Amino acid sequence: MSVKTPAAIDAHHLTVRFGRETVLDDVTFSLARGEIVAVIGPNGSGKTTLLQAVLGLQPYEGIIRVFGKPVRETLGRIGYVPQRFAFDRTFPLTVGEFLRLRGAKPKHRDWRQAVLAEVNLTGGESQPVGELSGGELQRLLIANALMGEPELLLLDEPTAGVDVAGERGFYELVAHLHRSHQMTVLMVSHDLAMVARQATKIICLNRELVCFGPPAQAIAPDVLRQLYGEGAHIAAHHPH
Repeated sequence: MSVKTPAAIDAHHLTVRFGRETVLDDVTFSLARGEIVAVIGPNGSGKTTLLQAVLGLQPYEGIIRVFGKPVRETLGRIGYVPQRFAFDRTFPLTVGEFLRLRGAKPKHRDWRQAVLAEVNLTGGESQPVGELSGGELQRLLIANALMGEPELLLLDEPTAGVDVAGERGFYELVAHLHRSHQMTVLMVSHDLAMVARQATKIICLNRELVCFGPPAQAIAPDVLRQLYGEGAHIAAHHPH
């Protein structure tokens, strides 16, 4: 009898409360390995909180399993790209030094160079981090996540503050990494046009699970109205 491969993420009756406020209410979904899944919803809908729960950074009620195990046992298999990365741009830190700061087991120089090449950061390890553009900084954060050779990549609105051209290139990079590394990707995004093109499934959140399914189902006008209100369906058809 064959053994069923555990899902990349299994969440059952996931609930998160901040004091008396319920931020996520009874959310249940399952992500198969190898999927690229987008999380959409209005501001304050619990998208970032969901990622924090999967990372073990946010207390929750219910059950989360990553690759069939409790979150704390799988953190080494997860890469994470945060929504914002605040740092002093005058601090004398190079790209190579940044990649060596992550605290994981040391990687050889050729591995760092290979990762930088894959994310199209061509300035090399000696380039000061403070001189990177917004798009280049996000690529560096992806390179940092790839240093641990993750099986699951979490991205929280990774193109915030990036121009339109950089945004398009960034999502193309994520799609390439998804294919070449056979990773599962869970990504928060406001770009409904990108979501429609690239995601295999979409989680629609508004503090509760409004919809979970393929793009044709999840960005249907009635679902978008539940998420964003009247007129929101227009955004799905006009990439910015």
